[in-house]
Amino acid sequence: MTTLPPTTTQTGTPVPSDEHSLTAGSEGVTALHDRYLVEKLAQFNRERIPERIVHAKGGGAHGVFEVTGDVSAYTRAALFQPGARTDTLQRFSSVAGEQGSPDTWRDVRGFSVKFYTTEGNYDIVGNNTPVFFIRDGIKFPDFIHSQKRLPGSGLRDADMQWDFWTLSPESAHQVTYLMGDRGLPRSWRTMPGFGSHTYQWINAAGERFWVKYHFTSNQGNVEMEGAEAELIAGADADYYRRDLYEAIDAGDFPSWDVHVQVMPYEEGKTYRFNPFDLTKVWPHSDFPLIKVGTHTLNRNPGNFFAEIEQAAFSPANFVPGIAASPDKMLMARIFSYPDAQRYRVGTNYNQLPVNAPQAPVNNYSQDGAARYHFNDASAPNYAPNSLGGPVADEALAGDGTWESDGALVRSAAILRADDDDFGQAGTLYRDVFDDAAKARFLETITGAVGGVTRPEVKERAIAYWTSVDATLGASLRLNLADGDAEATSANVAAEPVGVGE
Repeated sequence: MTTLPPTTTQTGTPVPSDEHSLTAGSEGVTALHDRYLVEKLAQFNRERIPERIVHAKGGGAHGVFEVTGDVSAYTRAALFQPGARTDTLQRFSSVAGEQGSPDTWRDVRGFSVKFYTTEGNYDIVGNNTPVFFIRDGIKFPDFIHSQKRLPGSGLRDADMQWDFWTLSPESAHQVTYLMGDRGLPRSWRTMPGFGSHTYQWINAAGERFWVKYHFTSNQGNVEMEGAEAELIAGADADYYRRDLYEAIDAGDFPSWDVHVQVMPYEEGKTYRFNPFDLTKVWPHSDFPLIKVGTHTLNRNPGNFFAEIEQAAFSPANFVPGIAASPDKMLMARIFSYPDAQRYRVGTNYNQLPVNAPQAPVNNYSQDGAARYHFNDASAPNYAPNSLGGPVADEALAGDGTWESDGALVRSAAILRADDDDFGQAGTLYRDVFDDAAKARFLETITGAVGGVTRPEVKERAIAYWTSVDATLGASLRLNLADGDAEATSANVAAEPVGVGE
């Protein structure tokens, strides 16, 4: 038996886990002193200069969010109170492609909104899918590496993509979305958006609730087929960016109705599957959509670099009445995003006009590269002080909380009755896709898995889709066998297909 070398920190110390962050109990908070998690994310954040390490290619516009419903029973956040109107900035993006990559490669699309509220900036940093590939942030650098490029050849590689996915079965739900029609939206205007994570809402009485965000396109959900996407990729790499800009420029302002699902706080402890698992959706039959308002994009950027490229969206940006949840991916992102932005944009990135809040800023931070707003020289630069400086206010901040008294462990969450990796992916394939969508899906995964050259990885990929749906797996095996026979007779190698290509 071959003994594999241990994973180590940058200083050569063996690490205890590649897959599980250190948490207080299996569903508790992530520990800041998890040295390897922090090192791994901080190193990953600095791999590219100057473009974003993920979501590098994108576009966006300014807009407004108007509340038309009443969710004040669930949150005290000012932006969600009846009649509130809040300026916004929206950025759309592709996950895997670099700057200059074609917009219409098959990929997950980023869907991020910054709300310039009266209580500070609030960001929802999501995608056009309600789930994600992994459920623990310690695996995120590995996931992105597997979808990017080989360090030697600089090429994407189907073997490493499917090697990672098949060894991470929690990815099945998101990969089913990706390989289905949702992976090729007609435009940014005609796709939905999701906060994806579970968040906490707190009302004026201090009562807590769990929520998920849904942005429903008023232009409808419209996709394109693979062959058309390939033609557009060669003809117009900026297809999505051009479509959004020209629509807004012509006065055709795209909009999305914003809904939430709300779960009572106590139900989160006993629900039939872990409601904080980013690879799962909440059934609408259990938690129906509640309309909050409408988000409309109505103004193009005056300077793309200043207003879109320098924009910094972060799930760490909360306002009173909104807080985090035990979602392990969310807790890792709360560290990782601001850390990446301090590196990519600069220490004082929040002073740039596009990132600066409309609410007053009062704190004791000082200096650093490119700082241009300074406290008065006579003001104290430390706390506590007796000179009239700002003072923290726990009641005003309204931090969210949840119970956790577990030992510090590295483990997945305790399994509940309906917790599994393939069940929701199978439901999506069998019950949501129609027959035509199923046929397109089979064609897509046949091409994608057909690019795998390592037999053991290809076999795991077939088993992966068989776990999603037995009939689907059998059809994939048959297609791949036919394709192998044709390739052998024609002496043609399969073309790798993966996220972003």
